[in-house]
Amino acid sequence: MAVTGLILVGFVTGHLVGNLQIFGHPDKINGYAHFLQSLGPVLWAVRLGLLVCAGLHVWAAVTLTLENWTARGPESYGIGKWLNAALASRYMKHSGVVVLAFIVYHLAHFTVGATQSGSFKSNLPDYSMAGDFHLLGFPIVAKGQVVHDVYSMVFLGFTNPFVSLFYIIAVGLLSLHLMHGVDSMFQTLGWRNQRWSGWLRKLVLIFSLAYFLGNVAIPGAILGGIVPPAAGTTAAVKAAVAVRSTSIPQR
Repeated sequence: MAVTGLILVGFVTGHLVGNLQIFGHPDKINGYAHFLQSLGPVLWAVRLGLLVCAGLHVWAAVTLTLENWTARGPESYGIGKWLNAALASRYMKHSGVVVLAFIVYHLAHFTVGATQSGSFKSNLPDYSMAGDFHLLGFPIVAKGQVVHDVYSMVFLGFTNPFVSLFYIIAVGLLSLHLMHGVDSMFQTLGWRNQRWSGWLRKLVLIFSLAYFLGNVAIPGAILGGIVPPAAGTTAAVKAAVAVRSTSIPQR
């Protein structure tokens, strides 16, 4: 549970850092996404590794839950009362289930595109890089190279207020999950002692809050008009609205 949790925390943190490039020029997130896609087999190996970690994490959670039930025995407690248990720790199983459902939907929405109609996807424009894209000082994508318009994909995805609301609720539960999970991870791995456990707990709280605010800022800025559409996104938005309007029966 702790080891797979550490790997998954690293992934969601890196994932957020990549997504925050939506606040920069479209070259940033489009070039970064093209770099990841160009990794080919390496990218798929990382994806499979993360999938295995997620599966092991869920398996460990189910196993621990069943062991707790077995230890409790057939008799239920006469009085149910929490003693010195934080809110995040009380609902780890519940938040975990919602987070798992969110991950499946998030992948279907932005990675596979299974939640979007064929016409909607076909109207997403390709993007011609306005300048060179460098990563850690190394040239990755050249000016004028045509890449997938991930900027528009993210922008269009969060123009739907229902999708944005579900996303905000899910990352809120994920942040709550991280708040207790990361703290417990340090305890399990023996990285926390009595002298600095209080500071460590505060650091975990700050990290979880920053993670939540960073994720919420993306749909919030798009819905609030702070993040503008890219040059080709306006046409894509009009096409998407047209497709959605024709799918609504007229009276």
